[in-house]
Amino acid sequence: MTLLEIQNQLDQYASSGKKIFVSSSFQTHSIPLLHILSTSKVKVDFIFIDTGYHFPETLSFRDKIAALLGINIINATPSPDSQQKDAKGQFYYVSDPDHCCYINKTKPLESYLKQYDVWISGVRADQTATRKNMKTEQSAPFDTIRFHPMLDWDTKKIIAYRNQFQLPEHPLDKQGYQSIGCAPCTKKVDVSDKRSARWSGTNKTECGLHTDLLNEE
Repeated sequence: MTLLEIQNQLDQYASSGKKIFVSSSFQTHSIPLLHILSTSKVKVDFIFIDTGYHFPETLSFRDKIAALLGINIINATPSPDSQQKDAKGQFYYVSDPDHCCYINKTKPLESYLKQYDVWISGVRADQTATRKNMKTEQSAPFDTIRFHPMLDWDTKKIIAYRNQFQLPEHPLDKQGYQSIGCAPCTKKVDVSDKRSARWSGTNKTECGLHTDLLNEE
């Protein structure tokens, strides 16, 4: 979508009284969307899913971007009653990463889906096979609309936008991290498939936000 198309869609949501939020992982490629939304006159709430397992650098970068763009961040956190270890005492991110993502990412975001009408996500079709099949606008649980304004953007366009507005990069980029999530499930890789940096050694490529929280069309 072009910037004008994104703004027009936001205006349509706002004119119909829809309550809007965007979720962000605050990686380098996430910042153009946050910048676009921060300059819009349409009210959008900014949500960061704070799993408790993020790199300190990610938390610092989140705060830096919030100050730079003048936005307030809502931190979505897992329930304090969440069990983080299995029956054998292993952390779920080791023994069952799908369940770990469910209790620390999917469940916390579900509460916001119940409160809002539109969920903006910066997913791109060139990131994973799952995202390649997504549409710009799709339905989500709790009668929420998922809006994917960056779906047809690619790395080249992201970089061009960042350069145009001199937007900073995540501090771990220069250390060789190509896709940054929770620290226990992220590693450095020197391959063309950036997503292989996440959940290395498994077939897992999505945390559940873009599978469990996406209604089948």
